[in-house]
Amino acid sequence: MFDPIRNLSLYSVLEEHVRSYPGKIAHAMGARRFTFADLLERVDRLINALDKAGVKSGDRILWLGQNSDGIMELLIAASQLNAMLCPTNWRQSRAELADQIDDLEPAVIVWQEQEVGKEIAAARELAVFKDGLWLLHDGEGKGSYEGFIESASRDRNDHREVDTALGALIIYTAAFDGRPNGAVLSQNTILLENLVLAPTMRISNQTVFLAVGPLFHLGTLMQCLTVFHMGGTNVFVRRTDAMSIAQAIDAEKCTRTWLVGKTMDEIVDLNADGRFELKSLRSVPHTDAWNAMVTVEQLDTLVPGYGQTEVMGLAVLPYYGSGTTGIFGRPSPLCQMRIVDEGDRDVEPGEVGEIVFRGPIVMNGYWNRPELNAKRHRGGWHHTNDLGKREADGSLSFIGPKVQMIKSGVENIYPAEVEACIRKHPDVADCAIIGIPDAKWIQSVKAIVALRPDAKATSRDIIEHCRERIASYKKPSSVEFRESIPRGATGGIDYKALDEAYGGGNYPGGTTRTS
Repeated sequence: MFDPIRNLSLYSVLEEHVRSYPGKIAHAMGARRFTFADLLERVDRLINALDKAGVKSGDRILWLGQNSDGIMELLIAASQLNAMLCPTNWRQSRAELADQIDDLEPAVIVWQEQEVGKEIAAARELAVFKDGLWLLHDGEGKGSYEGFIESASRDRNDHREVDTALGALIIYTAAFDGRPNGAVLSQNTILLENLVLAPTMRISNQTVFLAVGPLFHLGTLMQCLTVFHMGGTNVFVRRTDAMSIAQAIDAEKCTRTWLVGKTMDEIVDLNADGRFELKSLRSVPHTDAWNAMVTVEQLDTLVPGYGQTEVMGLAVLPYYGSGTTGIFGRPSPLCQMRIVDEGDRDVEPGEVGEIVFRGPIVMNGYWNRPELNAKRHRGGWHHTNDLGKREADGSLSFIGPKVQMIKSGVENIYPAEVEACIRKHPDVADCAIIGIPDAKWIQSVKAIVALRPDAKATSRDIIEHCRERIASYKKPSSVEFRESIPRGATGGIDYKALDEAYGGGNYPGGTTRTS
């Protein structure tokens, strides 16, 4: 039953910020800046426009585009209608995007023309689901996102009965089993995790956070949400670009962001003449040139931590494990953790088993996956599919995924997804994917392929087949052909044998693959 006295939602947090921080900038993107009061007016208009368009409890809204402050606006607005927002990976192929449109069947799709419009238009044609209201994000007038907002009244929406335990956010996870799954996260989960992350990431109302990483991952989005909750300022750039990042830090005096070493080096080269003032940015140490440009701050408590999308980002943090044996720390105050064997029995400290959680930070489940939900949430615990061990002092040492992944740069690639794609080629009888050590990218993807009798597919054919169907970074860099794929007694692929035969290795966590 709705209890207005005890209600706390993303919308009510925004309402309070309007009172607590009059005139303060909530969002900035390029030349556009919105105070908390501006943001509340835009959110109210969005709610009214979505309501008029027929969006109701449980409906999905899909964001098909790069980073934007519109993602935060839509999340707050959708949650006030008990609907859900899904910002999806704009780097996917048209076939992958079409699959997600069909999986979600969204009531509203907000899409971007610049850079990604061609693939989105192709995905729209491929998708079976043809309903839903399409709004152009980077356009004007009728049929545009801004026109949609302007068409609605400013009437307030604080009277709505909101169930904060219902899903508000859907984030698709990587394809462990050959198909991505959308983790459904509630407002309660979001708001509670914000309170955990704020002290551990040193986020406050003084924080000016630059959202560089993709907002279809929680790595960046969870920090944006925490900054919003704490009354800080979020600054957005469309994608990772050294010039845009340097300009934003200089103009907005950003204090925090998350950058990979390659991007730091690009900014150093760009700013060799000192045209941008970057001292406001607090950063972990990097090169001498980088350290001289920013304010170096040792943030040992932030890294590495352990978690996944299904538990709203981070569930185990070094903040709760100073001086422990396991560098990942201990579980946050909002969850319980166990390490279990195949029969879901606790293993002894020091023994490796599957990491399982329960608590309010656990997702509601995967969208439209009842069988998988029953499997992953059996016994009242969320099963992560990751391996770890409790040290004698109770801290966690993360070992690696039960289903091994390949690490290419900052991207996680799951063999099952690439294998499923290759098996669709008419000349392929069987295949397997392994990771090959790569000095630049950590690992590169190698496909081991067995062709059908008399088939004549080449390495180029296999690679191009993948390029057309999955994101380009997932495609094999090389292909080896053999008569058959080695399999163990239970029928599973013998990845260990393939690694030994073709030089596989350097998997995340230092684990060795079996079948």
